[in-house]
Amino acid sequence: MKRLTTLLTLLTLSTSVLANQFAIVGGKVHTLSGQGTLDEATVLIKDGVIESIVSGSDVPLGYERIDAQGKVVTPGFIGAYTALGLVEVGFSAGQVDASTTEHPVTTIGAAIDVSYGINADSTLIPITRMEGFTSAATGIESSEYLFKGQGAFIQLTDDEPLLKPRAFMALSVNNSSASDAGGTRGTLWVALKQILSEAKFAADFRTSNSLIPTQHWHGVSTRTDAQALYDVIRGNSPLLIKADRKADILNIIGLKSEFPKLNIVIVSASDAWRVADKLAAAQIPVILNPEYNLPGAFDTLGATLANAGRLEKAGVKVAIGIETHNIRLATQHAGNAVANGMSYDAALAALSRNVAEIYGMQDTLGSLAKGMRADVVVWSGDPLEVAEAAEHVFIGGQPTKMESRQTLLRDRYLKLQQDKPMGYIRP
Repeated sequence: MKRLTTLLTLLTLSTSVLANQFAIVGGKVHTLSGQGTLDEATVLIKDGVIESIVSGSDVPLGYERIDAQGKVVTPGFIGAYTALGLVEVGFSAGQVDASTTEHPVTTIGAAIDVSYGINADSTLIPITRMEGFTSAATGIESSEYLFKGQGAFIQLTDDEPLLKPRAFMALSVNNSSASDAGGTRGTLWVALKQILSEAKFAADFRTSNSLIPTQHWHGVSTRTDAQALYDVIRGNSPLLIKADRKADILNIIGLKSEFPKLNIVIVSASDAWRVADKLAAAQIPVILNPEYNLPGAFDTLGATLANAGRLEKAGVKVAIGIETHNIRLATQHAGNAVANGMSYDAALAALSRNVAEIYGMQDTLGSLAKGMRADVVVWSGDPLEVAEAAEHVFIGGQPTKMESRQTLLRDRYLKLQQDKPMGYIRP
């Protein structure tokens, strides 16, 4: 009996070890780190982090083997600018946490904090995860304010998705924003500079994370807005500014000169290639959708499929994939960017390492290296080819279930029962 108990204990311990130790063996590994790309390597995962990446196919004892021979291994891709967890169906009758209307707590929108609205049960999270995305920046899509509030950085797990609340601040300076801000950019830009000046003033009087209660405040923004902009004005939190028109992008570069501590990132940027050298000199990254190739409005007259490639050649840090809950399509966009002049390595970085750097997450996400969080994807082939797919997705060192509402519906309707309507059949 004692021997049996000992054997069961050893089996339990062995199973426990295997649950936390994995070896992804023999794949072509794009580390996006100093190790570069290894044609045949083994990625060892232990206790949620990358233990090592070694050439060859040897597996130490105690590791669960994941066969990646003939396959491709990458870091988990990162949704650069999304509304994941905040919206299910944008035009549904239910609540949509990716949009906002007026409220007395704010006059400019900066105080809005989306981290309270993130829903881990969103059906879009497993759909996106199955496409090789393991984390994302998420924020407000539609706002009646100048600012779209404070976005969050999330992991695409089924529970506890929030990795970093108040991860960035967002606003727009395009045509629609000018329309909302008095009908002209002449009002919008004066208001924006006034608000940033107020935030700088408020930051100088910061006490215990708030303005002194007895201090009078008569700014354009509310006291709560000014507090929300503390980290932005000091450069500790990125300020994402949506703009496409060349003139707007030049104004943003000028804003960086006026407020040099701002950590500015331009979103959309269809005309960015026209001022690529200036963006590179100002060290302003760009998050874009490289699929824009036609002038859909007067803001996007310079749209071209060559945008991403031209920005890369000029030395601009580029991330791919913007403002959508269908961020899973970003791999296709990256493939098309490569077809139109972007280098392959830069396209992979635009889905991973560059995004992590933009949001200050580069010490844990975006590349494969010893000590990094084990967000790892095994692909059937080239991840930028539409015919290939993610086969294994690890988040924080744990394999995720490759199942979503779409796959469940597929399986349900593959097994039709003709004796009763499908509405009466439980899967």
